[in-house]
Amino acid sequence: MDDRYSRQIRFQPIGEVGQEKINSKHVLIVGCGALGSANAESLVRAGIGKLTIVDRDYVEESNLQRQQLFTEKDVEEKIPKAIAAKKHLMKINHHVTIHAHVMDVTSLTLSELLHDVDLVIDATDNFDTRFILNDTLQQQRIPWIFGSCAGSTGMSFTIIPNETPCLRCLLQSMPINGSTCDAAGIIGPAVQMVVAHQTTEALKLLTHATNKLRANYLTFDLWNNLFQTIDMGRAKNHDCPTCGVNPTYPALDYQNQLKTEVLCGRDTVQLRRGTNLSLLDLAKRFESFTSVKQNDFLLSIEYLNYRIVFFHDGRTFIHGTNSITAAKKIYYQLVG
Repeated sequence: MDDRYSRQIRFQPIGEVGQEKINSKHVLIVGCGALGSANAESLVRAGIGKLTIVDRDYVEESNLQRQQLFTEKDVEEKIPKAIAAKKHLMKINHHVTIHAHVMDVTSLTLSELLHDVDLVIDATDNFDTRFILNDTLQQQRIPWIFGSCAGSTGMSFTIIPNETPCLRCLLQSMPINGSTCDAAGIIGPAVQMVVAHQTTEALKLLTHATNKLRANYLTFDLWNNLFQTIDMGRAKNHDCPTCGVNPTYPALDYQNQLKTEVLCGRDTVQLRRGTNLSLLDLAKRFESFTSVKQNDFLLSIEYLNYRIVFFHDGRTFIHGTNSITAAKKIYYQLVG
């Protein structure tokens, strides 16, 4: 066992004591796509004691370009990503305890997953889930590492309750690109760059090297040779409803969560957010890959085999399915 991790142990900042700490820790990874599967593999190879993976989706052919943990056989058999990941990870390191959950992350299901978790890694594909993570983990004082990528760009930030700004503070201080891989495409190196930063921050937290954590918000664009770190020291908001002095945790309020409903007899699912949608911003995003029809009240597009209609008041119709799971997947692919 010692020889297995010998090169990591020889890295002085980790050493034998740090390796023992890694072996005793439990990490939860939310999402098992490109970021999630690569983070999972890195942590399993590093000797994490326990790993919990949660993802609602299954492996598709378009995943193989960047999600290096999966195979063509996983695609053929339509294996859920969490299950496929566990199968491959156990072949890499059978000493790690791995729990895999095929499920959607909500405020209720997330709480059930957090027993004895030391750290959470964000590998989700939408900000609805990230805000639930933000509020729940702030409430339970569990650190987490935000990460996102699309095109050739990526970003990451380490969030420590009671110390750093939370995700809500971050978004109020600076715009964060909400583009998705489905709309903007993605190259594999952008994934690996985000994962390198997320996993490194994770190892620092797991070995208690908190004095080495990156305090800045990181963003890059590999194709255009841009790399930037931004000091977020002043971003923490005293009145933030998540991490301020009187938190209300708005993402955990039912009224603010994404609602779903199958419309009877219409082969349509309605999704409804508690906030209005900017049809102008959506039109600009969609025009790069599909035709857009728009009037003063709604915006309509054709996507894959579906017709999607967006309304100003936050409602969206996904025509062509009665599956809430499929509808949410399409919605997050388009809206982010």
